[in-house]
Amino acid sequence: MSIDPGAEIHPSAVIEDGATVAAGVRIGPFCHVGPEVTLHAGVELKSHVVIGGWTEVGEDTAIFPFASIGQIPQDLKFKGEHTRLIIGKRNRIREYVTMNPGTEGGGGVTRVGDDGLFMSSCHVAHDVIIGDRVILVNSVAIAGHCHIEDDVIVGGLSGVHQFVRIGKGAIIGALSMVAADVIPHGLVAAPRAGLEGLNLVGLKRHGVSRAEIGALREAYMALSVGNFREQARKLADEGTDSEMVREVLDFILGPSDRSFLAPK
Repeated sequence: MSIDPGAEIHPSAVIEDGATVAAGVRIGPFCHVGPEVTLHAGVELKSHVVIGGWTEVGEDTAIFPFASIGQIPQDLKFKGEHTRLIIGKRNRIREYVTMNPGTEGGGGVTRVGDDGLFMSSCHVAHDVIIGDRVILVNSVAIAGHCHIEDDVIVGGLSGVHQFVRIGKGAIIGALSMVAADVIPHGLVAAPRAGLEGLNLVGLKRHGVSRAEIGALREAYMALSVGNFREQARKLADEGTDSEMVREVLDFILGPSDRSFLAPK
């Protein structure tokens, strides 16, 4: 066990032999930290937090009461293999959130980026890859093997089917069931989610130029006519000066285990 003398640990907390606790870590009452857990500088466990497995929590991440982090995957194929959960810096992981490590069949690691907000009762399943500045609103469930890129927002009580990819800057409306890939900067809504347009509000918030937004809108309209993937291949062959349009086309034409939510 390696506990920095600068860490603050409540007497009721249990830190198992082998855990690594860095300077500035604060561990509140009734927390449990397993033997293969690494807490980097400035991490705060509020109270009643359970962290197990081979889990790493990045600097200045705060985890709120009753979160369960690093427990074995909810996957019947899991046979006890030694797999990891890696959480980045400055995340806010709220009450009752669950995050599971990877599985041997899915690459062996679940990875969460930096600066995310995971509101209460969210679930991040095995082998999920989450980018930076992602927001999962209350009770969102991300199934195994999903890839959520940077700056995505998933509205409350939504579910994302296993193996789905959600592209950078996309927004998913509340109460949506996402069963197919979502293009970067896409806007998705409805109980059986459909692609409703572009996330224009998010694009403007991130300071994207009018010219880039205009190019994205033109590309979106072109993708709305005919076969989605064939139209993307045609646009790619024609070429574009827009970096963001190329990003969308690369996403559509990249490898995927799912179909796409196409424009309505």
